[in-house]
Amino acid sequence: MQDIQQETIGHRIRLRRRELGYSQREIAGLLGFSKNHLSSIENGRTGLSLDKFVELCSILRVFPDYLLLGALHSDHIPQNIIDKLQLCSEEDVKLLEQIVELMVTRNQSAWTRDPDNP
Repeated sequence: MQDIQQETIGHRIRLRRRELGYSQREIAGLLGFSKNHLSSIENGRTGLSLDKFVELCSILRVFPDYLLLGALHSDHIPQNIIDKLQLCSEEDVKLLEQIVELMVTRNQSAWTRDPDNP
């Protein structure tokens, strides 16, 4: 199970790195790793120490829960919205999913923008 988790985390690292336009060499250099070591992490063959994990989250501008659980903003959904969604029909949920996808696309540039270089 731990191997599956490392593989999933590695996949999310790769996706986010590519989303931000970084090469493996760039991220590896920022972490003090070789490109091959970062490749091993992204492929789930190697894990990260806690301090390097936190550093990587900062570099990729994500909360740790994104890499661990796949949720960029999991703490920002009020419970009352979650409760109300359970009362919606399947068709309503599909429509809401499309609306959320449109909002994600619209806001994606804000998530990937470097806060230190607006």
